[in-house]
Amino acid sequence: MKKKRFGLSMSLLLTAGLILGGCGQQGQEEPKTDEFSVAMVTDMGGIDDKSFNQSAWEGIQKFGKENGLKKGKGGYDYLQSKGDADYATNLNKLVRNDFDLIFGIGYLMTDAITEIAEQKPDNKFAIVDSVVKKPNVASITFKEHEGSFLVGVVAGLMTKTNKIGFVGGVELPLIEKFESGFIAGVKAVNPNATVTVQYAGAFDKADKGKAIASSMYASGVDIIYHAAGGTGNGVFSEAIDLKKQDPNKEIWVIGVDRDQYEEGKVPGTDKSVTLTSMVKRVDVAVYDLATKTKNGNFPGGQVVEYGLKEDGVGIAPTTKNNVPEDVLKKVDEWKQKIINGEVKAPTTRAELK
Repeated sequence: MKKKRFGLSMSLLLTAGLILGGCGQQGQEEPKTDEFSVAMVTDMGGIDDKSFNQSAWEGIQKFGKENGLKKGKGGYDYLQSKGDADYATNLNKLVRNDFDLIFGIGYLMTDAITEIAEQKPDNKFAIVDSVVKKPNVASITFKEHEGSFLVGVVAGLMTKTNKIGFVGGVELPLIEKFESGFIAGVKAVNPNATVTVQYAGAFDKADKGKAIASSMYASGVDIIYHAAGGTGNGVFSEAIDLKKQDPNKEIWVIGVDRDQYEEGKVPGTDKSVTLTSMVKRVDVAVYDLATKTKNGNFPGGQVVEYGLKEDGVGIAPTTKNNVPEDVLKKVDEWKQKIINGEVKAPTTRAELK
């Protein structure tokens, strides 16, 4: 009897142990189902484009690491697109992998996000630098005019000729924000300066950018702000060539979207023709939106705009390399005026008048 009772007791203990063990395993797995996962699809620029994709991925990595997530399914991840045909395919793959929030990076993703968001109304999406009017899509935009105002202040205070240039890619409302904010910043600190504006008609024509810059510099312009994507590479190229011909020539380029100090490096020297850059902090925006969504505040169907107040735009850290302290102090004063609502940076030419 004792032997039998012992066997029964052991059986009960084993059964209880299995039940408790199962509960323990379930308890360990529960947090995984509760974790918030996030992923992104790049545009054709790739994950290391030194621009939007790279910055967005930095924001997602920061979010993932701060929330104890691992790279991959159920945590944080990205898919790289080799061409526009990959956009919808990659978005669908992330949907199938059950990511809670999926980002499409750049306006080139607009059509794909619109299409997949319609097909998958229960999934949450976000797009950077474009607007998709769907209830399950949050649209991230930036106050480029505010950041452009600040680099305009730099240009207005640093010009020696009172002749400044602006080179745009394609004449779009988005690029008009860069142009208008920049001109307003210049005029705020230097009413005597003139700003010559020219559009190349493309974002991928470096030769056109170089030709426009050559004409502007020849006319006495000493600072050019470009909002022209790859076309802007030609502006840098022309400024570098002129600087190599005459190292004492004081000409500058103002970069855009990211810190373009390296693009302005003059070979064989430690100098850069990049005066400053107007940066768009995609990493800040992506991190912020992921955090909002994780906390149950997904802004579906809304446009979330990031400006100076949100640290979404600003001037590059390398500005201090070529801009003196007294000018930087003036820039900070104007930044505070905009944040406080004392000054409103214009978004259109009509608002400039």
